[in-house]
Amino acid sequence: MDHFLQLRILEAMLFAAAEPVDEKVLRDRMPEGADVKALLEELSGLYGNRGVQLLRVGKGWAFRTAEDLAPYLRIENVVSRRLSRAAVETLAIIAYHQPVTRAEVEEMRGVALSRGTLDLLLEIGWIRPRGRRRTAGRPVTWGTSDAFLNHFGLESVDTLPGVDELKAAGLLDRKPGFGPLSALRELPTADEADEDEEALTDDDASALESELESLAEEAAGEEEPSEDVLECEEDLEEELRPLPRIARSHGGE
Repeated sequence: MDHFLQLRILEAMLFAAAEPVDEKVLRDRMPEGADVKALLEELSGLYGNRGVQLLRVGKGWAFRTAEDLAPYLRIENVVSRRLSRAAVETLAIIAYHQPVTRAEVEEMRGVALSRGTLDLLLEIGWIRPRGRRRTAGRPVTWGTSDAFLNHFGLESVDTLPGVDELKAAGLLDRKPGFGPLSALRELPTADEADEDEEALTDDDASALESELESLAEEAAGEEEPSEDVLECEEDLEEELRPLPRIARSHGGE
């Protein structure tokens, strides 16, 4: 058989193979009398300076792209991942209540927060640390980042949709993940949240906590709460209503 034809047959076999082909397998498939070893060496020399080269891989032979061309062949694929329900709820709470601590997020959601949830949002770049709360343990507070505003096309967190807008869009009714927002009468802005955080000092929080404990002890000794206790509790609730997030945080931590 013509030598050039044998070379073409060998080349076609190697191109069609999905895995490296053993030299013995090639010898069995080639026409009788073909010098497979010499043909492989010749074919390897022909492809020596090409973009695709014939190389020995283990016990077999296979075509591989040239190593120096690797930077030009690299492909980057962007894989879109849907956020979990926990991540969506956490992001919503942080966006509407920032700066907010981990304990506050857990209290609003009613379940423990997986560390991976915050890590994911931090990796995406939608949240960032905002500082430490001036309470026991000095927990880290979280807020949204510029990347969050850019992704959702917002000028600032003040332009986030309110409860009425979310209800009109059907988000609060259809998606339980936004449930905590439906219970809010009015969503505070980021500036208001910062003011609340600065207004409540450790001494104020301790005084409120002590007064609540005294009321609880007094009420525990009676079958029914006295009128004085009820009036005092109503006054405290009225006082704490403007700062629901901060008061809950101090009580939980």
